[in-house]
Amino acid sequence: MIREIITYPNKLLRTKSEDVVKFDSELHTLLDDMYDTMIASSGVGLAAIQVAVPLNVLIINLVNEDDIQDKADLIEVINPVITHKDGVQINQEGCLSIPGYYEDIKRAQHIVVEFYNRYGEKQTKEYEDFLAVAWQHEMEHLSGHVFIENLSFIKRQKFEKEWKAKQKAKR
Repeated sequence: MIREIITYPNKLLRTKSEDVVKFDSELHTLLDDMYDTMIASSGVGLAAIQVAVPLNVLIINLVNEDDIQDKADLIEVINPVITHKDGVQINQEGCLSIPGYYEDIKRAQHIVVEFYNRYGEKQTKEYEDFLAVAWQHEMEHLSGHVFIENLSFIKRQKFEKEWKAKQKAKR
């Protein structure tokens, strides 16, 4: 089922998400709905808070080298913790909760993450390049942050002004 994605400046996006304690059918439904929602919105990642569920749950599904978003590559993440990060990279990022806005953001090049899969099995994995970017972007949502908070003061002011004007024009 496709759920509504909440958009900036919805206060829920500032909510710090809680750890999942029950790995049950309710969690599986949430993960399945998040996947359907992300695909329907042409996204590559989605945090549960973006569908108004304040749980430490996120999914990532990048496009492969054949330009296909293969469900076999889907990463389902519960209660993630970055245990190591190093290096620096700058990539253009966008967000399903801030549609139509893209900006260059500085992130770690390489990360090591501990998390659980949908069945409560602990995983430790390493990611780099754009996959590391997607992880860091989605994990920011879990702590109540959005990527525009990484912008310089001047760029952030410009964004806020343009975003307000865009929202006003929609009404």
